[in-house]
Amino acid sequence: MVWHDPSDQKSLEHVIEVFQAGGFEQFDSPGSTGFIKGAIWSHFTLQNVTTDKVELALEYVDHQLISLEAFSTEQSADLNFTSIANLSLLDSFNEREYPHIRFVFSTTLQPGQTQEFLVKYSSQGSGYVFPALRIWTPSNLQKMQNLESIGLSFLFGGLFLMFVFAFVVGLITRRKLYFVYSIYALAKIVAWATIFGYTHKYVLSTNFHWSYISISGAFTIFCGLVFTRMFLETRKYTPWLDKFLLFMIANAVLLFVAALLHIKALAILSITVALLLYPVAFIAGIRRWSQGSKEALVYAVAWSFLATGLVSQALRDLGYVEHNFVNYYWPPLASYTEMIVIIVAIGIKVLTLRQQKIVAEKQYRDELEKSKIKLEVLVGERTIELQQQKLKAEIEAQTDSLTGTKNRRSFFSESQKFIADCKSQSLEFSLMMFDIDHFKSINDTFGHACGDEALKMFCKIVKARIRETDIFARLGGEEFSLLMVGSREQALQMAERLRKDVGSIEIETSKGTLTLTTSVGLSHMNAENSIDELMHQADAALYMAKHKGRNQVVEA
Repeated sequence: MVWHDPSDQKSLEHVIEVFQAGGFEQFDSPGSTGFIKGAIWSHFTLQNVTTDKVELALEYVDHQLISLEAFSTEQSADLNFTSIANLSLLDSFNEREYPHIRFVFSTTLQPGQTQEFLVKYSSQGSGYVFPALRIWTPSNLQKMQNLESIGLSFLFGGLFLMFVFAFVVGLITRRKLYFVYSIYALAKIVAWATIFGYTHKYVLSTNFHWSYISISGAFTIFCGLVFTRMFLETRKYTPWLDKFLLFMIANAVLLFVAALLHIKALAILSITVALLLYPVAFIAGIRRWSQGSKEALVYAVAWSFLATGLVSQALRDLGYVEHNFVNYYWPPLASYTEMIVIIVAIGIKVLTLRQQKIVAEKQYRDELEKSKIKLEVLVGERTIELQQQKLKAEIEAQTDSLTGTKNRRSFFSESQKFIADCKSQSLEFSLMMFDIDHFKSINDTFGHACGDEALKMFCKIVKARIRETDIFARLGGEEFSLLMVGSREQALQMAERLRKDVGSIEIETSKGTLTLTTSVGLSHMNAENSIDELMHQADAALYMAKHKGRNQVVEA
């Protein structure tokens, strides 16, 4: 039977009067009173039907209680209750009668004795109350406590190994995801240790406060959601679900602030909202899986364990689900399972990224090889083009652009080798200097275009007569030179033949027929001749040919 004291201020005498007046009612909830303000008073009776004295330990079924007061009396008409326990989360843990992580008080019943109890369950403000106690013999309570400690130690140890593993892998791989996971695992150890009372028992045995539970829970929720956004990449691939996750992160921050400021009602409301919204991360995982992320499905399965456990806890706290052994330990067990499966999901993600990296590297190498081949072809083509341009430039540098013959520069560079070869082989050679007669008057009378054509025809006639070993060049204007191998007589014959061939040139123009004649100066080699001396002699002979009336060959 229970009675609700909204003020949490009523005295024991007032509560006894309420009980005697029939104010207590049967408690029909599956476990929790739901979110209420104030305290709940419970009345029950224990009767020892054995012939032996019985020592009992009465344990509160949950950890979400700030204080518990217990009063008892031997069943009688006067209901003279006396205090047998006054337990508070804010008191030193060492002051408890039983060093248990939940509130426990004891009582002793003589053979055949019946005792009545009044128990006050207080959240000291607003909160959830489970007005129920488990009845133990002290030895069985100790055994159960040992089993529970072993189970939770296994859970904490597993989470710590996950923390170490993820942190070391993070140091090796330099991946932020592993560091966030390691912090998440460490936060879970702190949160569950604080929620189940081990922090109060072993770390903060004095000056403990309920806000520590909310603070550790808020930090764990925050880390889990940050990890979720990073792992599933919701910001990039599911922006609308990412907004829900951001809201949940903001709610975790609100819980943290409410706990720091000791605003208990807001903290409880915030953590309830957080627990009910946990399935959003599962939905995000399924959505990412539908987009082709294999590891997201494994993550969704992992998160489903945690979400079902925490939603079950929220429904249990709200009074919709029965409080029992399964749903009490389901959240930490689901949390542990979630972390194990997430490790698998991270492994799949890393493996997928590695495979993608291998494929990308192969594609890169293939593209690089293709680019290399293309570049080699391009370089080859460019090299050929440059060689052709170089050859063309070299030819242009040595060739007269109008007539196609060698130019002055080319003539002098090749004549040095020509003379040296002839001397080394004791070959005779001669130099001829040509000048087209009255060329200025041709340009003036027939025009420069006809003059250019006359130069071309002249060169064509000469090149048709000479050999490949001879060097024929335009020195400038209408002056040309020819180096040829042969005797003096052969040189004179060639000069006369060329003079006559040039004289046979006729070019039809709009102003009549253009005919050409040429004057030739001829010089011959001797043992000491240089090209400059030969040219000087041939030039003097050419001048003499002009002076004598042109269109003739004069020998130096």
